[in-house]
Amino acid sequence: MAEHIIESIFRFLPEIALTITLIAAIVADLILKERNRNVAWVVLAGLVVTGALVLGQAGWNVSIFSDTVAVDPFAVFFKAVLLIAGLFIVLFSVKSRELDHNSTRIGEYYMLITGVIFGMFLMVGATNLLLMYLAFELTSISSYVLAGFTKTLRKSAEASMKYIIFGSVSSGFLIYGISLLIGVTGAVDIYGIREALMDGVEQTAALYLAVIMIILGFSYKITAVPFHFWAPDVYQGAPVTITTFLATASKVAGFAMMIRFFRVAFVDSGTLTTPGFEGIAAVMPWNVVIAVMAALTMLIANLMALWQENIKRLLAYSSIGHAGFILMGLALLSDEGISAMMIYLAIYLFMNMGAFFVVMLVADKIDTEQISDYEGLGQRAPFLSVAMTIFMVALAGFPPTAGFIAKVYIFGATISAGWIWLVAVAGLATIISLFYYIRVVRNMFLVDPSDETSGPLTFDRSSVAILILLLIPVLFLGVYFTPIVTWAKNAVTMFGV
Repeated sequence: MAEHIIESIFRFLPEIALTITLIAAIVADLILKERNRNVAWVVLAGLVVTGALVLGQAGWNVSIFSDTVAVDPFAVFFKAVLLIAGLFIVLFSVKSRELDHNSTRIGEYYMLITGVIFGMFLMVGATNLLLMYLAFELTSISSYVLAGFTKTLRKSAEASMKYIIFGSVSSGFLIYGISLLIGVTGAVDIYGIREALMDGVEQTAALYLAVIMIILGFSYKITAVPFHFWAPDVYQGAPVTITTFLATASKVAGFAMMIRFFRVAFVDSGTLTTPGFEGIAAVMPWNVVIAVMAALTMLIANLMALWQENIKRLLAYSSIGHAGFILMGLALLSDEGISAMMIYLAIYLFMNMGAFFVVMLVADKIDTEQISDYEGLGQRAPFLSVAMTIFMVALAGFPPTAGFIAKVYIFGATISAGWIWLVAVAGLATIISLFYYIRVVRNMFLVDPSDETSGPLTFDRSSVAILILLLIPVLFLGVYFTPIVTWAKNAVTMFGV
């Protein structure tokens, strides 16, 4: 037992490093001057060390702490993606003017950011249902506070309150579904659930009610229909840095946990594909249910985005729409679908963070988030506008950007599985998205600025450097995408599968 605990601690070093980083952020906030920058550098250093430890786990495929956490290629892939998101969020935060008004609480801010990343690390590796729920709640509760961090602003406080309300409801669905699943199968980990389902269960109605509840709980985290209503208001009211974090890292972690849960417990047991039950359970097409959810998410989100006047709300609906595209891969119930989801999530991270970073820079300069105020931005800030155009093209899924590669793989996997109707819906959603993406580009380049706002906008070198760091993978992976594709396909491997 002692040897197992020691070995588990050794394989848990990235999470331990995050815990030390969290404590270091609090201490640094108490003793250092110029807290915004200095605490940020402490957190950045901690994330870099954590990243080195995560890379050291490459090739591992073990289960630790009595089969509650998996350290496998799948978890390492998502931990790396989450750390990249965390590093950029800290850099964004250093440049954000929104946070300057709350500089006295900046230590709490970075502490919560680190805590969210820790919770997400647990989400991508957890194999025990209770730990999954605790990781889900750790991430969510910290996110509630961060969404309302600029609490002196009414829209921020409102965003936090709405986030808490919707989050509490979805959390209730999730824990109720988990409790039913444990009761039906008699197991608290996904491997035990798989074995119980392969042997057969008697309470089929309770089992399928549990699956419905769990799907609804996950839908909230990934902003899929029907639990997407919170996202536009929360994204608009939260600081841009937190909006970016919620739209990218939170979605990545939610999908990772959802994939592991359904892949190990249900797909491998054959429950979702060839259920050996009676009555309605025998004909319940779960993959069709997920596919319909993906289709509705794509269509509803992109249609709603057409009417938005606020750029953050527009990108919020865009983010919801992309959740639908990613969800297509889960409906396939195959390794090809899962690897396509992983490719999409990794690429989505860069193009979405890039778009939000431009929004933050513009808002800091002209104090507005209205799309109409982007008129003439191409003349006032040429490089920034070109970068935003590239991110818009990538989000729309057109070459030569990485967004095109992401959609090629998710569409290709869906076509290979025979889901032609789902690809047709996704194609229609892509066409709809063009209208609102092009609208932003049109305002920047095809409309002259007014006399009152005709002066040039300048940005410091560090902001430009961050923007370039986000542009490079969006363009490079659009031309040479073999590394990310190979990594994703190899990372489909999960412990116990």
